[in-house]
Order: sequence, then C-alpha cells, then structure tokens
Amino acid sequence: MPEQFAPHVLREYAMLADGMRAALIGPRGDISWMCVPKWHDDAVFSTLLGGPGCFAVTPADPRFVWGGQYEDGTLIWVSRWITSTGIIECREALAYPGDHHRAILLRRIRAVQGAAEVRVMVDVRAGFGHHRMGRLHRDDGVWTARSGPLRIRLTGASGAEAQNGAVEFTLKVPEGEHYDLVLEVSDTELPSELIQPDQTWTATEYGWQREVPQFGNTIAPDDARQSYAVLRGMTGAGGAMVAAATMGLPERAQQKRNYDYRYAWIRDQCFVGVAAASCKEFPLMDDAVGFVAARLLEDGPNLHPAYTVDGGMVPDEHDVGLPGYPGGSGRAGNWVNGQFQLDVFGEALLLFSAAAENDRLDLEQWKAAEVAADAIAQRHTEPDAGMWELDNERWAHSRLICAAGLRAIGRHAPAPQGALWSSQADGLIADVTNDCLHPSGRWQRSPTDSRVDAALLRPVIRGAVAPQDPRSIATLRAVREELARNGYLYRFRQDRRPLDLSEGAFLLCGFDLAMALHQSDQPLEAARWFERNRAACGTPGLFTEEYDVEQRQLRGNFPQAFVHAAMLEASRRLADSPPPWGGLNA
Repeated sequence: MPEQFAPHVLREYAMLADGMRAALIGPRGDISWMCVPKWHDDAVFSTLLGGPGCFAVTPADPRFVWGGQYEDGTLIWVSRWITSTGIIECREALAYPGDHHRAILLRRIRAVQGAAEVRVMVDVRAGFGHHRMGRLHRDDGVWTARSGPLRIRLTGASGAEAQNGAVEFTLKVPEGEHYDLVLEVSDTELPSELIQPDQTWTATEYGWQREVPQFGNTIAPDDARQSYAVLRGMTGAGGAMVAAATMGLPERAQQKRNYDYRYAWIRDQCFVGVAAASCKEFPLMDDAVGFVAARLLEDGPNLHPAYTVDGGMVPDEHDVGLPGYPGGSGRAGNWVNGQFQLDVFGEALLLFSAAAENDRLDLEQWKAAEVAADAIAQRHTEPDAGMWELDNERWAHSRLICAAGLRAIGRHAPAPQGALWSSQADGLIADVTNDCLHPSGRWQRSPTDSRVDAALLRPVIRGAVAPQDPRSIATLRAVREELARNGYLYRFRQDRRPLDLSEGAFLLCGFDLAMALHQSDQPLEAARWFERNRAACGTPGLFTEEYDVEQRQLRGNFPQAFVHAAMLEASRRLADSPPPWGGLNA
C-alpha cells in the first residue's frame, strides 16, 4: 500500500491546520506531510518529500475519481470519491484550536451512496521517517504505540492488524452511515480520557465559526473567508504565523531554490496584519502586532528576518535524509538567519500604524514602533538583502517602504516626534531619488541595477509617494510593460530569457498590481488583474508563492501565507471606490 502514495502535483493537496501544525492531504486520502509537535519540528508523515510515514484512508476499489472541498470558512476538508459502486466521503480535520503538544487528526468516513469500503493505513514515522512505530498494543479496539520520542493513540481501528510497524485494515461502512477514526500524536503523556469524536467535531466546527467572519465588505467574500481561514490556521496561540506549512518544495526543478518556510517571517506577518486591519477584522492583526513588537523589543536594530514560532533562532540549513519532492531537496532550516533586511522595519511601522489607526496599539507596542523607527535611522545607509532576499545592495524598495512606514506611524505620533519621522521619510525619498531614479523617470532596483522591480509598487500602495507623482506613474507603466505576461506579473527580469523560463509568475505581485491600478483610478483593469490571479490556485483554493503560467502549475512552498494575505486585502480594497491620495494605509 505505501507505494501508492508517491507525491502529487501541488494543486491537488488540501491543508488541515490547527494553529500549531498542519497536515497535507492528497487526492487518494493520504496525509503525506505533518510535523509534530510544532511547525518546524521533524515530520511524522513525509511521503510528500519521498520519505516514509503516512496516514491513508482510500477507496478499496482502485477505480475512482477524486474531488473535495472545504466546509465554508474552515479548514475542515471533505474528500469525495466516486467509485464504480458508489460515493464515499471522508471528512478531515485537525481538532481546532490545537494543543501545543498533541496533534489530533479526525477522519469521518461516510457512505453517501452505496456501502463504503476503504483501506486504512497508519504509519507514524517520527524524525522525518527514521523511527518506525514500536510498542504497538491493542486494547479494546484502541491502539497505542511509540515512535521515537512521540506517543501515539489510534481509536476506531478494532479490526486492524500490525504489519511491519504500521497498522492496516479494510473498513466497510453501510450506506447512509459513518465511521470515525481518531489519531493522536503527542510529545507528552497522552491523557487517559479517549477523544469523543462527536464532541471534538462540534468543538472544531464552533472554533472555526467563531474565528472566521463573513467578509461581506469584499468583492470575493467566499475566497476572502477561505484565505482568512488559511491564515488563521497558520497562526498559533502565541501570535506567530508561519510563512508556509512545508519545506523543500521547488520553485524551479533542480535549481537549488528549495527553502524551508515553516518559520515566522516578520515581513509576511506584517502583510497579514495590515490585510486583516483593512477588513476591520482585528484578531490576526493583534497577533501580528504582539509577535512583531516582542521581537523588536528583544532584538532592536538587530531584528532577524524570521524566527521560530516560539521566538527562537531559525536553524541553519541541514539535510534531513529525505529524497525530496521531485525536483527539490530534503533540507530543513533556512539561510535567511544571517541576513539583514532593512524593509522589515518599515513593514513593522505600517503594521503598528494600522493598529494605532484602530486604537489597538498599547504602550509597550508603541515603544516597539519607536525602536523600529530608530533602527531605520541607524541602519538605512547599510546594504541589505531586500524583500527578495538577494545579495546585499542599497535596494530602492527597502528604503522607500521604510519611508512609507515612517509617514504612516508619524500620523499617530505626538507633534515633535511625528514631524521628525516625516522629515526622515522625506530624507529617505530624496536619498532614493538621488541614486535610484532611472533616466526614464521611474524607480530602479538599486544604484547599480537599472532594472524595474514589481516590489517598487508597494511603497506607492503604502503611501511613500503619491500615486499621481510622476515617479509612481512611470514605475507603474514600466512594471506593466516589462514584467506582465498573460495577466500575471513577474518580480523582475532575471536575464535575457523570456520571463517564464527563469521563474514563475509571483502571485503577491499580481495582487499588488491590482491594488496599484485601483489606487490609480483604473478599477476595471484592477478587477481583471485580481480575477486572473485569484484563479491561480489549486483545487482546494490554496496558493503557492509562484505560478507556472505555461504549465498552469503551482510552484514553491505550500500554502504561501502572504499570497492569501494579498488576495484578502485586494478583495477588500477593490470593493471601494478608488481612494483619494493618502495611500492604502489601514
């Protein structure tokens, strides 16, 4: 049975998440990726990256077609299989909200039409597959086991047998009835009380209903709800949000562009907080403000670009012994740990401004805003890795987004402080104008790189300079002329090759262009760009970082939080009439 579960194309995976961790489920009912207990810990299911470990519920009849959908505004997924003899559904969830130490996977098999016959395999492999299940024991239909340091309990498998360290059996469910399986995986002692499926399902449903609003103030309320649910599921009780649930998924095959995104990027979390604030939905914004402020107060001008979800250091890259997703690698950790990224201070100030605008910035968090502003004053002359995490340069985007942040937070500061920050913003813009103004009148990437960059739309959207400013108009025109293809936008031109041969279209940039066009009083064009990029998702409606336009495939880690944030914010912004000058600050 394990050989059935080789990796699929990303567009066919759904994600279950509970704030503490995620599970990816494929079209055959195979949960092929989950890390326990936290996002960045070792995987217990790793077939996604060619390793062992899987929890599968799949039709016994090999002739079936697959479908599925999320229940509205949740990360409760319903797999649906039409077989030669009937229709089977499997309702899937991680119990929500999640426990810090224990993952609880709920799977409810339903015989919709005809009797359902499914095969079940539970093969928990801690340490990226290095530890088989041991100490397997069945007592009154409840299986317990150990895998490395983890404790395991499976209920609902009374007829199962243990084979080679895995639990396997065939289950038959009469038409119209359902059957529950519950898998618990924990790094601490499991409680003596067994999970009651009906109660846990009810609590999970209620948890999602409580957390995800309706978003009637957007142009795409259903998609906005789904994106918000994704972002909520990727944000834990401590306020940290991971950039993506996975590691090692390639942007381009065999080009060593395979990163581990199971950490909290400061920039990404700021994007999410500002997007949530634009919708007047504040829990995600409050989480972002709390986490980012704590990191600034602790590390000041030495703020790291990313942290573990508990605020620790991101580990350096290391091999975990997995073959990798096809075209990718099996490396955990991230080299971003040693980078300086100036723009994160500007993004933090934009986030704090959104909180202050809504009277949700407390005294300690205001101190964090002052720390960020001071860091910009101290370090704005230093080369940095920039938004795209490249070689150190004096990137125009980094300085311009810092100017936008200083302007935004300055509007909420006492007069002397606000005037100082406004003056600093003017100085940064003058500095960029001096060394990064292209002869055509647009911004260029850096003093030594004359190319245009889609990232240069962001400072205009955020209010660094007016959209009517000639530099803004020229930059918008150049981005569309040089980086847009078939309704999608690329970050920058890598080389002389056609854009699509060097990398995929960048969905964040596509949504940014929609907002920039809307801000520039081109609402119809903005809507076209929004709809085009909104469609660049997989069957479950999840986005990756990049989209391969020619092959219509998702590329990179999955799902990518900042793309869902951009979709959410664009959906909200485009619902209003184009704004007067003042930018898109929340």
